[in-house]
Amino acid sequence: MQYLGVTTGAVALICAGLCAANGDQVSDAPRISAGFLLGDLWAVLALAMIEKMPLSADLPLFVTLFVLGGLAVLLSGLLPRWIFCPAWLCGWAIGLTVMSPVGFADLDTLPVEIAAAMLVGVWYVGVFLNIVREKLLRLWTGRHSRGKERLL
Repeated sequence: MQYLGVTTGAVALICAGLCAANGDQVSDAPRISAGFLLGDLWAVLALAMIEKMPLSADLPLFVTLFVLGGLAVLLSGLLPRWIFCPAWLCGWAIGLTVMSPVGFADLDTLPVEIAAAMLVGVWYVGVFLNIVREKLLRLWTGRHSRGKERLL
């Protein structure tokens, strides 16, 4: 069993980065979370498919990426209110990057740890800490009128 640490710690930062690139919109956090979790699931599915295909290594990888990538784009396009496509694709890439060296047979709890780190990136860093930052900035600019000029 793994522990939450360096293996999945960077995952939270990457996911928080996608939230920031999306403009730190709290209203999009559920869609982004759904996309990341689907990406994590997609990574496990891709690893299973690649391992089970009885072909040379490159062909299963291409077929898996082509088919699953197309499905991710199509499904998120059909459900844009609930799934943020960039998060799905990013989550899939994160999952593949972290899980591929381990291999499908030895994943153990790693997909769950990655999912938890993704949610930490979205909800703790992307939502909660931005709310705290906004409150601190309002507090600071409210008490220091010259602070407003420097911050703007």
